[in-house]
Amino acid sequence: MKPLKNVVVLDLSRVLAGPYCSMMLADFGANIIKIEPPEVGDDSRAFGPFIGKESVYYMSLNRNKRSITMNFKEQEAIDLFKEMVKKADVVLENYRPGTMEKFGIGYDVLKEINPKIIYAACSGFGHTGPYKDKPAYDIVVQAMGGIMSITGPEGGEPCRVGASVGDIIAGMFTAYGIMTALYHRAMTGEGQKVDVGMMDCQVAVLENAMARYLSSGVVPKPAGTRHPSITPFESYTAQDGYLIVGAGNDRLWEKLCKLIERPDLIADERFVTNAKRTENVKQLKTILDDVFRHKTVQAWIDKLEDAGIPCAPINTIDKVISDPQVNYRNMIVETDHPVAGKIKMAGVPVKMSATPGSVDTPAPLLGQHTEEILQELLGMTAEQVAALKAKKVL
Repeated sequence: MKPLKNVVVLDLSRVLAGPYCSMMLADFGANIIKIEPPEVGDDSRAFGPFIGKESVYYMSLNRNKRSITMNFKEQEAIDLFKEMVKKADVVLENYRPGTMEKFGIGYDVLKEINPKIIYAACSGFGHTGPYKDKPAYDIVVQAMGGIMSITGPEGGEPCRVGASVGDIIAGMFTAYGIMTALYHRAMTGEGQKVDVGMMDCQVAVLENAMARYLSSGVVPKPAGTRHPSITPFESYTAQDGYLIVGAGNDRLWEKLCKLIERPDLIADERFVTNAKRTENVKQLKTILDDVFRHKTVQAWIDKLEDAGIPCAPINTIDKVISDPQVNYRNMIVETDHPVAGKIKMAGVPVKMSATPGSVDTPAPLLGQHTEEILQELLGMTAEQVAALKAKKVL
């Protein structure tokens, strides 16, 4: 039995941060009831790429969930939702602050209906503070949270991180908050509100950049592929491409110098310590590029791995998908969607020895489980559900 099997989540979230959070919970058994507006559903159903009319983007984020449609413009739908809250453990939403209150289903209302409810809100800037009403997308919080200012080529323009880390990291922190709240409730019986701001999450992951600025007062800038305080620790140019080399201490540095047949570099005053190597990083980059460009990426990888020096090719996505380690760890999985057919997607990265997560069902069609969920949670009949659909409540 999966560890979250009996946890019922009413998931009102859409697009990425919230759905990523509920996907993490679903992979470990949570009963995710995805509540979508009729006819259009989650906004991401309209995002490409598509297989037929089905969004691959949507399908990649909503596996292991069930879909019900509810029209919150109708009071009957609001009343129905409140009844569902009585049977739920978690309500998850990623609306702008105040939206749920406009519907009459904010935390203050829901906790009176179910004092044990865990209400998780993931928004751009959180539910408090001067920015709480500002709209936000991933790129907005990447920009305001600082990560874009340290990403990109040295001396170049700031760059957005290639994956939507503003959304994804917030989704992960929200899942962490929900799990912490569930544990607290198991100990005390108390529910609570979990308030996660995407910008807060960006600040939380600045690690080295934050530490450097707070200790030195020097504002970090983009440094390309290199590490700002460890050298050599970046990409180098080989005969047919690029490779990463990370000689993160003096022992590995000495090994590297001997491997590339440049033992003279060990005693070179410019490179005798990590601090010196970092101070003279551009000179060292030129020297190492001159060495590495005489062999192929794979030839260097073979030699470096044999010597125990951390290294890697810079894989394109097609190479990641076919990588033997990725496949051995079951990180590419396949589901059989009722419309789109067989779909491959990323697997579950957390490996548990006793209660493993898994991808069991494909993303749902819009409203696919409406009748099933209302019968299960509220004991409604097929005729009652059909009547609500006829009135545009569902």
